[in-house]
Amino acid sequence: MAARPRPTARRIELGHELRELRQQAGITLEDAVKGLSFSETKLQRVETGFQDLRNAGDLRKLLTRYGVDDEDETERLVELQRTASRQDWWTPYTVATMSPSMPRFLGVESAAQAIRAYHPTCVLGLLQTERYAKAQHEIAKPIEESTTEFIQKSVALRMKRKDRVVTSDDPVKLWAILYEPALRYVAGDVDIMREQYEEITRIAKLDHVTVQILPQSVRGYLSLSDFTLLDLGDKLPMTVQLDTGAGMSLTDKSREVGRFTRMFEALSRSALPSEATPEFLQQLTREITS
Repeated sequence: MAARPRPTARRIELGHELRELRQQAGITLEDAVKGLSFSETKLQRVETGFQDLRNAGDLRKLLTRYGVDDEDETERLVELQRTASRQDWWTPYTVATMSPSMPRFLGVESAAQAIRAYHPTCVLGLLQTERYAKAQHEIAKPIEESTTEFIQKSVALRMKRKDRVVTSDDPVKLWAILYEPALRYVAGDVDIMREQYEEITRIAKLDHVTVQILPQSVRGYLSLSDFTLLDLGDKLPMTVQLDTGAGMSLTDKSREVGRFTRMFEALSRSALPSEATPEFLQQLTREITS
């Protein structure tokens, strides 16, 4: 079965290869764009996957400048550039529905082969039910001054992201760690929470999904900030996503990726084994309905 097209993944891959070729040639960003129709800033954005290089002619000039004289290799990269210029699946969702950093995150998330995520304040978005997601948005509506249309589109977008986890066609591997207080916080009402617990239990049974719960009584390592580690495969660097007060940030710097990898491993050791998740959620259901 053919893989689904993921233009942002192709942009990241192309940018990574161009950066490596430029560095191997010993050429600076400034020298690379001399005499070309785009700026040093644009090339930097292309190399980091933030922007596509729409003109195949510009790509060919760069490759010549980098010493790439193999025609087959040139054509491979030109074809990569063509697929990178296509629209992503989330394009129909208006930019108004997203923070400025969200499109970049969606592209990286879509490119990921495996995701490890920790959330201490709410159920991870990739595990949420539609009603839970809507309740979360409704609670924040007076503070964020968001519209009903915004909430509807945001929830629809979240459910679309979740499809990659629950689909039987090339699903993404997911390892989620949830903090107990986040699970005890009632979003909406008891019925919504019961449904949410059932959904986590259902998804956790999938072969490619692992869900651990970090108990409130933990005496080991605890992080109060959520983060996501996105594994893009052997050819591309792992990326870490962090939520901030102003939106979110993404980095593939090895030092930061290493630090958050160690954090996730420590949280996993502190959390209950995944086999204990169904019973833990059943106990929570009994408690909130009693």
